[in-house]
Amino acid sequence: EEQTDPYKIPTKHNIRMAMYWLLQGCQPGDSLVFHYSGHGAQQRSYSGDEVDGMDETLCPLDFETQGMIVDDEINAALVRPLPHGAKLHALIDACHSGTALDLPFLCRMSRTGQYVWEDHRPRSGVWKGTSGGEAISFSGCDDNQTSADTSALSKITSTGAMTFCFIQAIEQSQATTYGSILNSMRSTIRNTGSGASMAGGGAVTSLISMLLTGGSASTGGLRQEPQLTACNTFDVYAKPFSL
Repeated sequence: EEQTDPYKIPTKHNIRMAMYWLLQGCQPGDSLVFHYSGHGAQQRSYSGDEVDGMDETLCPLDFETQGMIVDDEINAALVRPLPHGAKLHALIDACHSGTALDLPFLCRMSRTGQYVWEDHRPRSGVWKGTSGGEAISFSGCDDNQTSADTSALSKITSTGAMTFCFIQAIEQSQATTYGSILNSMRSTIRNTGSGASMAGGGAVTSLISMLLTGGSASTGGLRQEPQLTACNTFDVYAKPFSL
């Protein structure tokens, strides 16, 4: 509400232009970061490329008139152009954001920290990886979950749960590897449990998702599980985290 620069208002056009700007002129050795904290949803996928039959989406400020930004477009803008020697980290703090970048592999981790890489490459053979670069994404929750906007973590003001936990993991020196970050984020959210109150963002996004997908809104504490996706598989406990 306080933004006066028309190019910085999170409209669909501006978010699209920001994604294209980020990759423009990208060269080997570059390290890019894309952070989105806002509403996310799902819509039916008719391409046959989605395992669950749903496309994950970001909801810009004007999505009701201009439409949502679909994961296929995000992949085409941020992932596929990434050249050899360049690196992209995405932080997507939104509902239904598990595979928001449509990356080929998802790290399916249990509560004990054991994991397997799920292959999410489209059956059609469409390439969803990079042009040789490395793309890794942390997201707020699984594709079928909602992400909370809550004051239960900071105790001061309402924040995105995933963003808060990601920053906390780094500040508390729990970010040595990708596995340690993911475990730290999940543990913090899990321990917050039913003490959390769903603030505006989470509740509103749940309602948006319900209206768009024909589902039902969920209530309760923090039930989200942050996810890790990547363009290639790797040992999450051996690979050092580095932006």
